[in-house]
Amino acid sequence: MSKILVTGATGNVGKHVFSTLAEAGLDVRALARNPSKVPGEAVQGDLTDPASIDGALKDVESVFLVWPGFEAGAAAPVIERIARHARRVVYLSANGTSFHQDVEQLIRRSGLSWTFLRPGGFAANTLAWAAQIREGVVRWPYGQAKRSLIHEKDIAAVAVHTLTSAGHGGAAYELSGPAVISQEDQVRTIGEVIGRQVRWEDLSPEVAREHLLAAWGDPGFVEAALEGWKAFVTSPEQVTETVERLLGRPALTFRRWAEDHAGDLR
Repeated sequence: MSKILVTGATGNVGKHVFSTLAEAGLDVRALARNPSKVPGEAVQGDLTDPASIDGALKDVESVFLVWPGFEAGAAAPVIERIARHARRVVYLSANGTSFHQDVEQLIRRSGLSWTFLRPGGFAANTLAWAAQIREGVVRWPYGQAKRSLIHEKDIAAVAVHTLTSAGHGGAAYELSGPAVISQEDQVRTIGEVIGRQVRWEDLSPEVAREHLLAAWGDPGFVEAALEGWKAFVTSPEQVTETVERLLGRPALTFRRWAEDHAGDLR
């Protein structure tokens, strides 16, 4: 098997993709802004500077692509460069409507063999509550919003599987955790795992909007998040069996995720 390039190799998903491939003895290279943070072969480069990635693409057949921005147009020259060197790309996309669909279209038109991974909610996003968890109360909107949160290790395992086995060209895989869990129950589960009582306090959408605008700055992103959580109260996020079908084992639970990250949440 020819060389695999992993972008986002220091991120939540990419670090597991890289380490799993390396531990399996496969020929893998990371693209990183700071190669010293990668425990293995890494080349310095930045996807926001397309010319800087040419060296990393030498002798590469397959690419695991994590796009670092929110503007699909900026991905065009990167995908063009990948297509000059590689044969296929596994793109970490997303379930739902966003800039990811525009990036997918660029990849479809590139001539590359492609596989799209479309996870729903990331369990790792609940790390945003860590400071509040340490204080014993999480104040957030829509406590009964029900998500099928996925462990980043499952996304990485599916990425490795599709990078190292045949039959995934032209596939778009929707990924989720094994069950839905409300935001309030996510907090309760975290409390049980870390041995601390943590309660939920619902914020009104109006108050939450003010807090999120101050933290995130993007009004459109804030509104989309609030509307999404509101919708998940009555229409829970979809649960798929894709992880189990591809990996031959059930997807990891949210409790397992909390156990893996207990040190980050205490």
